[in-house]
Amino acid sequence: MDSLARTDDASGALDTPDASDTSDTSDASDSDCPDLAYNVFARNCPSRTTLEHVTGRWGALTLSALQHSSFRFNELRRRVDGVSEKMLSQTLHALERDGLVHRDAQPTNPPRVDYRLTPLGQEVAERLLSLIRFVEGHQDDVAASQQRYDSLGGR
Repeated sequence: MDSLARTDDASGALDTPDASDTSDTSDASDSDCPDLAYNVFARNCPSRTTLEHVTGRWGALTLSALQHSSFRFNELRRRVDGVSEKMLSQTLHALERDGLVHRDAQPTNPPRVDYRLTPLGQEVAERLLSLIRFVEGHQDDVAASQQRYDSLGGR
């Protein structure tokens, strides 16, 4: 039997793992993409960490904000409304380490540091912006689903 439990309701709810499924999915097979050297579904795959940096709230917003322009730190912090100085700093360090953001420190007084996307970061940001536009364009549908769910008392 399939390891996913299907829902019978018309809400379009996503499939959920069946509680009786005891298979270990951490050793995910490479059969879906045999030509790739990495498998994000494997527990210890380094691509999983990169995916976390890119798809985390602050990573996705930071990469998207940088798509069309470089920013200084405080400009970027204002653009990504709600991010703390500490979280933005950590996010930029992780994205720089992953090769997605370039940090340009200029030897001026006071020091000037600009952040911009690398070519790889630009490619990632384009994909993220497609997802962001999709989410924004379907937010009314999401809100209606949330309202239906909440009106039924949730789970």
